[in-house]
Amino acid sequence: MAKMRAIDAAVLVMKKEGIETVFGVPGAAINPLYSAMQKEGGIEHILARHVEGASHMADGYARTALDRIGVCIGTSGPAGTDMITGLYAAVADSIPILCITGQAPIAKLHKEDFQAVDIEAIAKPIAKWAVTVKEPGLVPRVFQQAFHVMRSGRRGPVLIDLPIDVQLAEIEFDIDSYEPLPIYRPSASEKQLAKVMQMIAEAKKPVIIAGGGIINAEASKELIEFAELTNIPVIPTLMGWGSIPDSHPLMAGMVGIQTSHKYGNTNFLDSDLVIGIGNRWANRHTGSLSVYTKDRKFIHIDIEPTQIGRVFNPDLGIASDAKAALSGLVKLAKNASVPELRKEWANTCLSRKLDITLQRKTHFDDSPIKPQRVYEEMNRAFGEDACYVTTIGLSQIAGAQFLNVYKPRRWINAAQAGPLGWTLPAALGVAKGYDGLVVGLSGDYDFQFLIEELAVGAQFNIPYLHVLVNNSYLGLIRQAQRAFDIDYCVQLAFDNINNTELNGYGVDHKAVVEGLGCKAIRVTDPNQIHDALIEAKELMEKFRVPVVVEIILERVTNIAMGAEIDNINEFEALSVSLDDAPMSIAALQNAK
Repeated sequence: MAKMRAIDAAVLVMKKEGIETVFGVPGAAINPLYSAMQKEGGIEHILARHVEGASHMADGYARTALDRIGVCIGTSGPAGTDMITGLYAAVADSIPILCITGQAPIAKLHKEDFQAVDIEAIAKPIAKWAVTVKEPGLVPRVFQQAFHVMRSGRRGPVLIDLPIDVQLAEIEFDIDSYEPLPIYRPSASEKQLAKVMQMIAEAKKPVIIAGGGIINAEASKELIEFAELTNIPVIPTLMGWGSIPDSHPLMAGMVGIQTSHKYGNTNFLDSDLVIGIGNRWANRHTGSLSVYTKDRKFIHIDIEPTQIGRVFNPDLGIASDAKAALSGLVKLAKNASVPELRKEWANTCLSRKLDITLQRKTHFDDSPIKPQRVYEEMNRAFGEDACYVTTIGLSQIAGAQFLNVYKPRRWINAAQAGPLGWTLPAALGVAKGYDGLVVGLSGDYDFQFLIEELAVGAQFNIPYLHVLVNNSYLGLIRQAQRAFDIDYCVQLAFDNINNTELNGYGVDHKAVVEGLGCKAIRVTDPNQIHDALIEAKELMEKFRVPVVVEIILERVTNIAMGAEIDNINEFEALSVSLDDAPMSIAALQNAK
């Protein structure tokens, strides 16, 4: 045992739990933690410009590897409330981040002290666990429990609030005998998995819905093996995209009312058994449940028991980690025969995927630029290892319809919460955790929310490429307002008195980006997009800072979507040649 400050013990625990990088903003009530990090060494600190930005950086960083914890730090009062959006985004997508806040001394918590707020009570509804530590001796054990909670079961965020006098108090603690707590993850039984195989054997047209739980569990290999052994087509959710390569013959397309493929919806509507693994039946995936569930049976396998039956009651529900369940199913599938009818079903789904009339058109030469062309050029310019980061908006929806993703953790999306401003700081966090090309994708409004965080990338040499599609509109909200026959308070356009060449597109993003120490390229010609993306990669490698490619779009473009998965409004013509098809489809056609 050794005598030390409680906060020194906390830092030693963090290091034992594998923390190497943290994101934060120092302040008076959390300065003891900073003194402990400097004293102990071994933890890199990235200084954010906004505490919400730090929370999204931690979120992006955590999404890059199995059991990686993102840590964000702030002082008392508004720093904690600024992190609330970050906590919400993390809990919504099952992401383990640790928010650490400073706090006023215990004796002043009830006296309306400067920047004293009950952050524990505020955070509880949107965290797996939130706690204000009032006993110094509990500090290392609260941190130990926090890591256990974040990693066990359905992953999620924890907030630890530390009064300054608790941080500074001396305690006895032996770090040499410290061990992380075992991680709890439920496993499906043989009896349960046998029932799954029985229901598959009785089905004629089964499909697998591959959710984000498969990526979280690093079970993509097992998913693909099981699908190939059973010849069952796979439909990834937005969070599960990349669990099976887009170019795989059994990848049957995405389903949904927005982020979907036309052939994906068609394949799903023709199915009779749906095996959901690590998914949550999100409403943008299902549309109305009456359409989604009609004439088909459902199996739901999820690590969190209370997710099963939350949206609708499946015919069979199993609480299990995705990797454990799929490993068991692979063993059973190796001894099962695949009926000819199943092979025909898989071929039917593949035929729809290869049907050029079920592909959306991407090759437009219009100027101003149509957004579909942007994603075609991104597919051309970026390889299979590119990691896309995005949140919400027409840019995200179009990205999911037109981009190609081939590997797990190459599509990183704030799927359920979708907070504007998330993309930029999250991409910085991803770039800290992923040794490869990171591509942020934003509309102009998302980009402007936390634009100051670009300075973090410049200061700490965190290079990534940001594709900014600028139509000077809140595009998704404008499209939704069509139902009310309005176009109200969603226009971002104005005449910029400092740059008349912007032709009414408002903010001079290029000047702002360069003012923050980064590089920027503006594109107005569709035939220059590809060269600009290649140049951006070169600038990134040369200067080791974020590089923004701003692409000026036509002001109004409606992206395919609808109220139901069987009633999607296709605003643009479908593809008419193989040249217009996504690269993954063209590759399959050529192989065939």
